[in-house]
Amino acid sequence: MITAMPRIAIAVNDFESALTTFRNHFGMPVADFSPETVPSLGAHVAMCQPPGGSNIELMAPANPNEPLSQALQKFLDRRGEGIYALMLEAPDPNAEAEILLGRGIKVLPLMRGAGGRDIHPSSTHGVLIRIYPDGSVTQPEKVVSQAPNYSGIQKVIVATRDAGLACDAYSQGLGLPSDPPQADFDRGVVSSIVRPPQGGIIELVSPIDTSKATGAEIDEFLNSNGEGICCLVLSADGDVPERDINLFGTRILIS
Repeated sequence: MITAMPRIAIAVNDFESALTTFRNHFGMPVADFSPETVPSLGAHVAMCQPPGGSNIELMAPANPNEPLSQALQKFLDRRGEGIYALMLEAPDPNAEAEILLGRGIKVLPLMRGAGGRDIHPSSTHGVLIRIYPDGSVTQPEKVVSQAPNYSGIQKVIVATRDAGLACDAYSQGLGLPSDPPQADFDRGVVSSIVRPPQGGIIELVSPIDTSKATGAEIDEFLNSNGEGICCLVLSADGDVPERDINLFGTRILIS
């Protein structure tokens, strides 16, 4: 059983710049695990851990001889900086992989040095999903963010061509609690909310009316990028200078 959505990973070229941006400009508490992950995985890894929702994981290649570094570099060369993967947790990722395979989900062979199992994006409407063991990263206690007090990820929005089919993949395939797809005529989309037991939520959306702003944005994303995560939604205390930010190839909305 999948128990949480602890984080979403962003692949970056300039790791130090990403650390500085999220720590100093966003005021987020950031843990840099690079002293451990560069020798063991060949990649820089840091975790932005503000309170609430899911964490933001920053990743960058470091050692071209290691599989994770190679995968990150391939992603950056092909697509540029941006959202790399959505992380889930389960008590035993390998046992969970067998269950998902039985439901027709395309789970990839274990990557050398990896602590989790990857689900191919073709099974999850363009989203690379990696399943880790429960508690794969410890969340600090009594964590405090600096102004403007951004939260963790409250929502991940996935652009799909058919929110109904996507809902089937996430509810029946992954076994995650999901709301039935519903038309949202004000936004011009069909939407289904997926609710992991912990962390933020996932909204699956497909356009039905491109005369509406959201419908047009989702349609444009699909035409340019295909299916996949189109943006992350955070919250903030009080007013913030910008509520629609494009950062390291990632669109971040502030609610």
